[in-house]
Amino acid sequence: MDIRTMNLVKANPNIPTVSPGDTVKVSYRVKEANRERVQNLSGLVVRVRRGVGGGSFTIRRVSNAVGVEHTFPFVSPMLEKVEVVRHSKVRRAKLYYIRRLSAREARLKERREKMAEEATVVQGEALAEETGIAAPAATGGVAEETAPKSSTEQAVT
Repeated sequence: MDIRTMNLVKANPNIPTVSPGDTVKVSYRVKEANRERVQNLSGLVVRVRRGVGGGSFTIRRVSNAVGVEHTFPFVSPMLEKVEVVRHSKVRRAKLYYIRRLSAREARLKERREKMAEEATVVQGEALAEETGIAAPAATGGVAEETAPKSSTEQAVT
């Protein structure tokens, strides 16, 4: 058997692309004695490792004033579902500095998706065309008034 074929691991289709700074909700199977149940866990993605063995991601949450980190392999059959709740703006690949911050300091700014913002602008313009109302001017969004000039303004010009 070739090493390359051994390292080809079947990816779990229930896992979307996650990146550091994302807040995710993970549903995974837990075996307890003779039964199995699904447990949900949500937290901040602190680390993403990609590699030959399929890689893994680590999420962190604070539970009862104690920081808890869980590492999940991307290829684990125990993962039921991973849902990305929100994206945050971060400038690091590994967010280990979050461990020493308080809950208030550890809050991250939300990253806005450009595609979503452009879609709302296009929808607003389409709505303006349908209703016949002029869209705001491109000069800062303030439409200029075209009221008739008074007699004193007409005399000055």
